[in-house]
Amino acid sequence: MKYADRVLTELQERYKSEPEFLQAAEGVLASIGDYVEDHSDIEKYGILDRLVEPDRILTFRVTWIDGAGKAQTNRGYRVQFSNAIGPYKGGLRFHPTVNQSILKFLGFEQIFKNSLTGLWLGGAKGGSDFDPKGKSDAEVMSFCESFMTELFNYIGPDTDVPAGDIGVGEREIGYLYGWYKKLANQFHGSLTGKGADWGGSSLRPQATGYGLIYFVEAMLQEMNQKLEGKKIIISGSGNVSQYAAEKAVEQGAKVITLSDSDGYILDSEGLNEEKLQFVKELKNIRRGRISEYANKYKSAKFFKDQKPWSEEADIYLPCATQNEIDGDQAKKIAGSRPILVAEGANMPTTPQAVRVFKQAEILHAPDKASNAGGVAVSGLEMSQNMANLAWEKEDVDKRLHKIMNEIHDKCVKYGQAGGNIDYIKGADIAGFARVADAMLSQGVW
Repeated sequence: MKYADRVLTELQERYKSEPEFLQAAEGVLASIGDYVEDHSDIEKYGILDRLVEPDRILTFRVTWIDGAGKAQTNRGYRVQFSNAIGPYKGGLRFHPTVNQSILKFLGFEQIFKNSLTGLWLGGAKGGSDFDPKGKSDAEVMSFCESFMTELFNYIGPDTDVPAGDIGVGEREIGYLYGWYKKLANQFHGSLTGKGADWGGSSLRPQATGYGLIYFVEAMLQEMNQKLEGKKIIISGSGNVSQYAAEKAVEQGAKVITLSDSDGYILDSEGLNEEKLQFVKELKNIRRGRISEYANKYKSAKFFKDQKPWSEEADIYLPCATQNEIDGDQAKKIAGSRPILVAEGANMPTTPQAVRVFKQAEILHAPDKASNAGGVAVSGLEMSQNMANLAWEKEDVDKRLHKIMNEIHDKCVKYGQAGGNIDYIKGADIAGFARVADAMLSQGVW
């Protein structure tokens, strides 16, 4: 039995109750199997056995006071997966669905995503089943301070640098960092996603969405095509979706959908700057539902409790959440004969959907490559913090664009297959190879 297959079989037996983590591990191990067989030292020194097990998992109780003065309790986590190429790095997610399996899947993927950026960043993820939605600022602050009290001893600029994720925006990062700063009595880059006026990087909110479009442009350029004039389906209406739409429209593409958990809107005229500003105010300030868009703009229709994958387009960008495209939905997408699918969310396609795209020969960019823009700019924020400097927006954007192009080139290098490019295989091998080389160089630990 091949080494990667043996490791996967053992994982499937050991972690039957962690489906999200197994899904992520299965995908990577399937991609890198042949590469591993060609490099005998990987098995000799147990690189895969070590890499699929986190260095440590921190689990803790978070007790906070709600608006009625009552004590509430949630679970907190930090999964520190690998620091082979740099300090642990990965977001914090506050959402009722958070559990150990989801955080292990996200942390495992983060290892290779961070590796692809070329920056010195390890892989980690964390969060809580706390839901900030509908909570007052005082309640969120109480929770964040309690959460950071437990996490404090395990993070720092050279140890582990958390960032935001679903449910953790600039407000939450502010409360977390403020309490960290009080406990540490130091002002340094122990978290990223900070406000631009107090240690954050310009372009950080836009980074994942912009980076996604830069990666799509590189894919199109590989085929001697341009983004201008292309029709795009985007799911979600949060940070990634908003800024992917913004950059796509800026580059001359036509974005016709956005969505949330209630359904999706289809705008036959396409989004523009004014409409995007409405969405940002709707979702970021008023915390409203995307259906309000259709009430305001006559060119749009709202489809309740549906997803946008049956609409025809040239490019599909899933930017909402994991496993939002299943096999049946992938077949609908394939029926439109699109140019490509690129993932803006973390693991938004199921294994069945991945197989559909592969069989239909649709170019498919995985999240670890195409949505790496966020962690790339987080890494740039860390560099600015260490130098005590703030770079101009144009400089950050130029660096982000360069990183996304380099990630694309790595995927092409390792993903060439009979005249086609397997972006999933290319991303997995490129990300893994760098981490494996570092582990081999540093001995067994």
